[in-house]
Amino acid sequence: MAIKPVRKALFPVAGLGTRFLPATKALPKEMLPVVDKPLIQYALEEAREAGIEQFIFVTGRGKSAMEDHFDHAVELELALKERGKTDDLKTVLDCSPPPGQLTYVRQQQPLGLGHAVWCGKNYIGDEPFAVLSADDIILAKPGCLKQMIDTYNEIGGNIAAVVDIPREHTNRYGILDIETDDGKIARAKGLVEKPDPSVAPSTLSIIGRYILQPEVLNQLDKHETGAGGEIQLTDAMAATIGKIDFHGMRFEGKRFDCGTKQGFIEANIAFALSRDDMRDGVAAILKEYS
Repeated sequence: MAIKPVRKALFPVAGLGTRFLPATKALPKEMLPVVDKPLIQYALEEAREAGIEQFIFVTGRGKSAMEDHFDHAVELELALKERGKTDDLKTVLDCSPPPGQLTYVRQQQPLGLGHAVWCGKNYIGDEPFAVLSADDIILAKPGCLKQMIDTYNEIGGNIAAVVDIPREHTNRYGILDIETDDGKIARAKGLVEKPDPSVAPSTLSIIGRYILQPEVLNQLDKHETGAGGEIQLTDAMAATIGKIDFHGMRFEGKRFDCGTKQGFIEANIAFALSRDDMRDGVAAILKEYS
């Protein structure tokens, strides 16, 4: 059977961002900046680099700043043009996908990641699709999703980006039950959501990058709850194992968990150090505090 191309990506961005209060009282967590771009822009740019053509944002109340960010800012664009700030103008214009490529749908109740993905079902249709969490920001060339799609085009099925974690942290993530593992690609025979370290089947953890077949959405139609009383995406993926191959892929690059304050600060430092225009200055600042 031919492998269908991945053209659509879904971004679950309805969360309240309570770990970053009070900063996120009025500002969506996904709009917190890493250096000079909001988290959600990194995720969208990663998807665009990977060849994604349709972007589906599953939002909630209070997310209008994110919608405005990806829209045209006419007054700002005009002012930059009149002042001859062509580089800044290009930066602003590059934020916006072409008309018709960006869709917003509301997740009206916080029922879990699986429910957020299910909310985008009518926009995904009968196609494979990617899911990207803006909390996970990845410093990689090429981007993580591009690496995943290259692998998907060879093996098909469901694929998640994975990282090896300390065993004591397995109760924070979805963990693979591994059948085979060649060091890059791990074929899974099962998935367990946030298992206790004493019973975790491995220490290979899923992070917020997925390529999924539409059959996963059929499982989410059942609205079955799992860990934490939420509708878990990993449970729906696990239910398709045996019918659809599932693999975890170790990517080349560094992942930062910007769902935590420490991870967010680390991401700002790492991305600043990766830039020619900031590296020396930031390194000098860090030396002062070492």
